[in-house]
Amino acid sequence: MLTRRIFLRGSTIAMAGMGAVPGWLTRAASVEGKKRKTLVVIFQRGAADGLNIVIPFADKRYRDLRPILGIAAPTGPLNAGNSIDLDGQFALNGAMQPLKALWDSKQLAIVEATGSTDASRSHFEAQEFMESGTTSKSLGDGWLNRALPKPGDDASPLRAISMGNQVARTLRGERDAIAVGDAQQFNMGGNQSAASIMESMYATTTDKAIGRSGKDAFDAMKLIKSISQGQNTPRGGSQQLYGQGGELGRNLQQLARLIKADAGVEAAFAEINGWDHHSNENPQLNNLLRQFSSALAGFSLDMGDRMEDIVLVTMSEFGRTAAENGNGGTDHGHGSLMLTMGGPIQGGKVYGKWPGLEKEQLFEGRDLAVTTDYRTVLGEVIQGHLGQKDLSPIFPGFLLGQTLGLLKG
Repeated sequence: MLTRRIFLRGSTIAMAGMGAVPGWLTRAASVEGKKRKTLVVIFQRGAADGLNIVIPFADKRYRDLRPILGIAAPTGPLNAGNSIDLDGQFALNGAMQPLKALWDSKQLAIVEATGSTDASRSHFEAQEFMESGTTSKSLGDGWLNRALPKPGDDASPLRAISMGNQVARTLRGERDAIAVGDAQQFNMGGNQSAASIMESMYATTTDKAIGRSGKDAFDAMKLIKSISQGQNTPRGGSQQLYGQGGELGRNLQQLARLIKADAGVEAAFAEINGWDHHSNENPQLNNLLRQFSSALAGFSLDMGDRMEDIVLVTMSEFGRTAAENGNGGTDHGHGSLMLTMGGPIQGGKVYGKWPGLEKEQLFEGRDLAVTTDYRTVLGEVIQGHLGQKDLSPIFPGFLLGQTLGLLKG
């Protein structure tokens, strides 16, 4: 049986042409001069090793804890084993060269020692809690869904997009969200008659909520197909960067097409897997960081001036152990880092309180301590960028307190 949830998550529904202009599009066109703010969230699944992504080379204990895995301090010309100085204390992994221009233009900021106050080192639990926006328990929906304002008359059926074949946990909830896989293959095996029958069924249902959701979903499918068939040339050298960005690069390129087509995107979620490096870490991490940074840099370049209305945030469920293990890798840890990117960001700065790597400064004597709750970063962005001042429904039981000053103005 095809349920409403399965239908709305599906990203392979066949559409006959655009047909009549959807009502939401007519209403949206009548709202003159309105700019949409967009929040893009990238989840690094597997527990990213923040200590080898942004290297705390000024902390003397770093090389003691990682005599083999430690990344060299930024001296001399850039090479595969070197790092890129940021502020005399921290350095980017050399594989992240594509992001240096964003740092220099102050559109990229780093928040150190971030994470959840929950001490779980289970990928499943930590991701579940973090995507729910809680600690030590899970709600029935995701924080990014709750962060969306109630839809107005000009709300697009593409206002909340999960890049992939199903809606991610972060975007599930009361607000309608849709999964977008490969827009070039947005069909149901080419079976247009089946799609027409399904569209008719949703149009004639007596359940108004299901009928409205079904209509919005079909409007979304038609719009995506129309956009995917149109002409689109990535800006500048972004196509090359997207190509180097792997699956994340392909997903962000598709997201960029929707944003540039004024499809009404307000929130988007994408993910990149493969950060769980228990052995042979550095070669794997370098390869992943090249993809990660190329995809982000390509997206920013492709968006051009539109980045003034976009904030992108990256996060991971937890970090890695401060000390390397005996297999050339690291194990499940605690604190990590978050990146924030976009025109509204006060970039070119490392935020957060550095806890230090001495034995007594480590969490449980082994991990980087968390000094900035991940919800502090997200809460500041939600308030300042999306305009949602009341965070209590989004992060129940969490009080924002003093902000970091990530956003301009």
